[in-house]
Amino acid sequence: MNNLKKIIFVAVLLSSTIFYGQRRPDREKIKSLKVAFITESLDLSSAEAQTFWPIYNEYEENRAALRKKERTEIRGKIKSADELSEKQAINLLEKYISFEDEEEALDKAFLKKISTIITAKKTLLLLRSEEEFKRKLIKQYREKRGGGGGYR
Repeated sequence: MNNLKKIIFVAVLLSSTIFYGQRRPDREKIKSLKVAFITESLDLSSAEAQTFWPIYNEYEENRAALRKKERTEIRGKIKSADELSEKQAINLLEKYISFEDEEEALDKAFLKKISTIITAKKTLLLLRSEEEFKRKLIKQYREKRGGGGGYR
């Protein structure tokens, strides 16, 4: 019964926050919902949670910083790729590949570290939970915006 209450709480919290009516999503609310969703999905003990969340939050911050750097240094230039010389395109492509390698190294290091804190099974559940959370968030956003937006 306790798990049912948690699931209902997370579902109500998720739906009420997403449907709150803001045009731009509130990152802090989404982050709180994600924390609740992952905690519930992984069934973290308080000892696990105490060690897990600082590591997870550091990983998320590092990943966000890397993505921001990529957006500022690469994405804008890719949009105008037809205006680049071949040499500029080669340099930009190499930079893009470097960012991809850095992101992969960050992911690998995180998974290795976190699997020493929680079990391998919970680590896999974390990966699944993150994807499920994204899907639910996108689905609710599409429903709120009026029917799906065409891409799925």
